[in-house]
Amino acid sequence: MKHRVAELLALADVRLDGTRDWDLQVHDERLYTRALADGSLGLGEGYMDGWWDTRSLDGLLTRLLQSHLDDRVHGWHWVLDGLHAHLTNLQTRWRSREVGKRHYDLGNDLYRAMLGQRLVYSCGYWANADHLDAAQEAKLDLVCRKLGLRPGMHVLDIGCGWGEALKYTAERYGVSGVGVTISKEQAALARELCAGLPIEIRVQDYRELDEPFDRILSIGMFEHVGVRNYRGYFDVVRRCLREDPATGGGLFLLHTIGTNVSTTHTDPWIGRYIFPNSMLPSAAQITSAMEGLFVVEDWHGFGPDYDRTLQAWRSNIEAAWDRLPPRYDERFRRMWRFYLGASMATFRSRRSQLWQLMLSPHGVPGGYSAQR
Repeated sequence: MKHRVAELLALADVRLDGTRDWDLQVHDERLYTRALADGSLGLGEGYMDGWWDTRSLDGLLTRLLQSHLDDRVHGWHWVLDGLHAHLTNLQTRWRSREVGKRHYDLGNDLYRAMLGQRLVYSCGYWANADHLDAAQEAKLDLVCRKLGLRPGMHVLDIGCGWGEALKYTAERYGVSGVGVTISKEQAALARELCAGLPIEIRVQDYRELDEPFDRILSIGMFEHVGVRNYRGYFDVVRRCLREDPATGGGLFLLHTIGTNVSTTHTDPWIGRYIFPNSMLPSAAQITSAMEGLFVVEDWHGFGPDYDRTLQAWRSNIEAAWDRLPPRYDERFRRMWRFYLGASMATFRSRRSQLWQLMLSPHGVPGGYSAQR
């Protein structure tokens, strides 16, 4: 088993017990069988259990992805998850709440420590920014400019998180809004942060929405919708957009992580420990689901910015562990490090993308002026 693992790692220029930052240091020989049998799940759980280490976790995982070793060692969980996704809708109204309970409700103290001044749990926009808070503010302003917000507009945020996007739109652009989330912890803090502003925060499934809005945005939520529900999701957005002749029936901004190849489920380790019942959409899946409902006015990709965002989050959380409660124990910390490192690797290897789509129901008369 050790010889087979060493052969595979050599394809990524990674050595067992080597001296380079990205080499893999093995502490428990059982890792070899576990990784070959369970693929990414075995590798991730092995790291959580302290069976191996490396000085550069994101560097190691980037090399593994760039060499496509994940395609060579799937593990039986990948096959089982694929069969489950084929037979079942993993993102029903009941199942969709699981990610709220298991991830977003972990604790506002954790996310406050990691995300910076603005509680924005999505990719920053680093074109003219030199630190995380500036990159997140630039992203929020980019969203507002793309939507063409004006005072008096009524805005919907699907998957509003801690309400920072709506808070920004109300304070800077004079709009009112409604935000929906499936996380009770997020909603409680969002209401506190948005107090005194014309913003309503609801714990509500997006499928229940049926009321008019001038503009709609959704930032970092589409990854939880699932391919079986994409058409229904776009149907909801379409029915909630108020007719606006100047913009072809209102505008919708979709901000989502994307993947290069269509699939139906997420990586087994991510699904078990971080985002249950999630999956990343491909461009083909998105365009197929919106066909006949929307005109694509703009498709903006800035995936490499997510690597930089994740590095900033890692720096924040590593500096904060000793101030956080004991429930974030060593195994949790190793899990979180693997999550952030693996996420950096997917963007650095260009296996994952970050897209902002601007959509209108009928097409903006005379054309849409893209913002950057």
